[in-house]
Amino acid sequence: MTGRVVVDRELCKGCGLCVSFCPREVLELASEVNSKGYRIARSRHPENCTGCAICALVCPDIAIMVWQSKDSKEAM
Repeated sequence: MTGRVVVDRELCKGCGLCVSFCPREVLELASEVNSKGYRIARSRHPENCTGCAICALVCPDIAIMVWQSKDSKEAM
């Protein structure tokens, strides 16, 4: 499985829990800020995402959605 993390930049408060809990180091806190002045989480290594959704589960602001898809290798 592969995954894709989508962060709602206006809901994110930059707490960093998603960054800390990601087992594959997919996320990082960006230097850019949202309209509220919070540093937002973003994908640093999106190719490492397995779609485990731990980041979404630990997000206290429900700012993260994870999309999962099968690898093309698995479909064969």
